[in-house]
Amino acid sequence: MKNCAIVGVNWGDEGKGRMVDLLTAGFDVVVRYQGGGNAGHTVVNEKGRFALHLLPSGIFRDGVVNILGPGVALDPENLLQEIRDVGAKGVAVSPENLRISDRASLLLPWHRDLDALEEQRLADKKYGSTKQGIAPFYSDKYQKKTVLAGELRYPEELRSHLRELLEWKNLTLTRVYGAAPCTMEQLECWLRDYAEPLLPYLCDTGEFLAEAQARGKRLLFEAQLGALRDLDYGIYPYTTSSNTTAAYAPIGAGLPSLRLTEVIGVVKAYSTCVGEGPFVCELSGEAADRLREAGAEYGAKTGRPRRVGPLDLVATRYGARVQGTTSIALTKLDVLSYLEQIPVCVRYRVDGRETDRFPFPTELERAEPVLEWLEGWHCDISGARRWEDLPGAAQAYVNLIREAVGCPIDYISVGPERDSIILRTEGGV
Repeated sequence: MKNCAIVGVNWGDEGKGRMVDLLTAGFDVVVRYQGGGNAGHTVVNEKGRFALHLLPSGIFRDGVVNILGPGVALDPENLLQEIRDVGAKGVAVSPENLRISDRASLLLPWHRDLDALEEQRLADKKYGSTKQGIAPFYSDKYQKKTVLAGELRYPEELRSHLRELLEWKNLTLTRVYGAAPCTMEQLECWLRDYAEPLLPYLCDTGEFLAEAQARGKRLLFEAQLGALRDLDYGIYPYTTSSNTTAAYAPIGAGLPSLRLTEVIGVVKAYSTCVGEGPFVCELSGEAADRLREAGAEYGAKTGRPRRVGPLDLVATRYGARVQGTTSIALTKLDVLSYLEQIPVCVRYRVDGRETDRFPFPTELERAEPVLEWLEGWHCDISGARRWEDLPGAAQAYVNLIREAVGCPIDYISVGPERDSIILRTEGGV
């Protein structure tokens, strides 16, 4: 693996951080290339349990350089808090192991305000935002009305730019939403307390990555959320506001000319979804409560209970294709050990007709799951470390996924710890 992306195949929360933390042992650089502080990657290792939101999950490995690329929504306030949080647990973060693209745009204080105000306006038609300012941020970025991190090096020009943006943004805050205006004094305090402390971390990540590639360094790219939350290919409009696909990794990292050599798609052994939007295989009632508790399915950023359901092969097949996965990492297989029989969504029924095609977003609202049931394995598999250690019913479940998706399953996670993994990297399962 030379240039590898680890991406989500479904709605996010598949366990990407867990896989990045595991695989960074074989890489020199880890890059976050899109998204911001609106989702969490949960990592459990010898240093403790962590919920990362902006820091790349390679931050725990000595000798690994971590990068936030220009495609990231750079939230200085959240990032500094995260650096302090991991530092309190003995994880040192410095310009030696964290580099930030000087072309990354800053998430400004008004972005969070606008996010909350718009969700409030939408009321029962809301998109399910985490209210971390992501949609307003990316909207402003594509209107060319954000501040690049590198502008922090030019204080006079930066303040002139901010005054222009402030005049424009206050029109929206006050006239559209009836909210209080933002002031230059507030921005000055924000710059001093949160933005300027990031100056030592800034660099040209494109140049850094080009040099690393020329020296034969191994590069790992970490995505946020999953294929079904991609702005262009997901369940629009209930998506995030950036591209979560592996194809965007070179662009969002800062080196568009880079070519990926492997894409590991992370799939949870059952389905989960945070936020609004169609979720065809959603469970309710006692069955949902039991699965949610078994998997501790609560959002790492918001603490919101995740919507849960059986594995959705229609969505997973589509997500794997969108991501261009070369192998799959299957996570949380151990969570299903309590089930006597395990449901799997094998097809959808839309307007009375069955299909294995993932529908256009408008049709998703009318889709119903077609379920098949597999025998459970009725035993604790968290201690399994080899394929042969899994009971036959668990092997059958994994093989069903492999056949349905058409992609080898090279990693099978049976617990959150680094070593709770079964590796099948020679030709797949």
